[in-house]
Amino acid sequence: MTLYEELEWRGLIKDVAGEDIKDKLNNEKISFYWGTDPTADSLHLGHYSSLITAKRLAKAGHHPILLVGGATGLIGDPRPTAERELIAKETVEKNIEGIKAQVLRIFDGNAEIVNNYDWMKDFSFLDFLRDIGKYINVSYMLGKDIISRRLESGITFAEFSYTLIQGYDFLHLFRSKNCVLQAEGADQWGNITTGLELIRKIEGKEAYGFTMPLVLDKYGNKFGKSAGNALWLDINKTSSYELYQYLINVDDSMVVSYLKIFTFLSREEIEELEARNAANPELREAHKALAREIITDLHGEAEYEKAVNISNALFSGNVKALSLADIKVGFRDVPTVEIEDNGTTLIDVLVNNKICSSRREAREFLNAGSITLNGDKVTDENLAITRDLAIEGEVIVLRRGKKKNYIVKFA
Repeated sequence: MTLYEELEWRGLIKDVAGEDIKDKLNNEKISFYWGTDPTADSLHLGHYSSLITAKRLAKAGHHPILLVGGATGLIGDPRPTAERELIAKETVEKNIEGIKAQVLRIFDGNAEIVNNYDWMKDFSFLDFLRDIGKYINVSYMLGKDIISRRLESGITFAEFSYTLIQGYDFLHLFRSKNCVLQAEGADQWGNITTGLELIRKIEGKEAYGFTMPLVLDKYGNKFGKSAGNALWLDINKTSSYELYQYLINVDDSMVVSYLKIFTFLSREEIEELEARNAANPELREAHKALAREIITDLHGEAEYEKAVNISNALFSGNVKALSLADIKVGFRDVPTVEIEDNGTTLIDVLVNNKICSSRREAREFLNAGSITLNGDKVTDENLAITRDLAIEGEVIVLRRGKKKNYIVKFA
């Protein structure tokens, strides 16, 4: 397959501008850019779907310019329903540093990163209106989908002018870096075409653009902050284990498309995984490959192995194989109970903390061997629960039945 054919096969092409774009991608080495606003100090999996496409282009020999919107981030891209809250300049600057570090890691240090604040900060309002605003008709801007959808509820002039600023970014990079292509998520199509229009009218030349379909979960939601389901690329916000759990549990109907979008596995490898998944879905081979490729690319092989080890240990109940740090990751959302280190009996821990509804129920679970401490079955209701039993002297993992886990800490 040519590069463009591969992008189409992977479902990465939605809207396209420029008659020669296939030839540019397949037969030339060009500079292209992808951009994001620093609305948080970390990117998320929705951004990664676009970044991995940019990385795909870079692997094919094209030069990636990754723009972090220090200027546009101070205004905010119009949302479909309501105006974004303005972010303080200090917060924007902090967010930029976090995003830069992530981008450089994903691209192994081989990406050019630019900040549009650098060329917008000295641009006077009057100069911008004369040099840029005069080339774009208001009727053209009103035709943009995101703007037209906000007209009834109201849109501020700041939001309305956002597309002009992003359009100028493309023009600036076209002039200064011979950047001839912009590649973004589908929600940025209107901004891409504004840039193309400025380049055509001011420079009298053609540039190119394409958008990628937004990646959705099985419910049709975007991977993003506003959807409330962000999977952060910052390992301190979303651990490798949490990412692993999400990916191995994605819906079977989504896993093959995710493999095409998020991984560099070949067509043959993906089709083989698709066949295996169809024949033995319970093995989740496609899901495990998806998790392996994404986590390894983001955080390295050691983090992937760590995520697998935590998952296996929790599934088997062998929590003694885990370190305290691993337990804190794997049991982050598990209920925690706190007791005094004074020899409280096991049955009192179970009843006083409502792990069991009564002493009778607690004894039934104990007699059935359904209570474990750090993976070991216990039946003695009078066992003294002390810090000596704790992993690294801090926590005890108490399990009731097959799925109810609790973390016991000492006051």
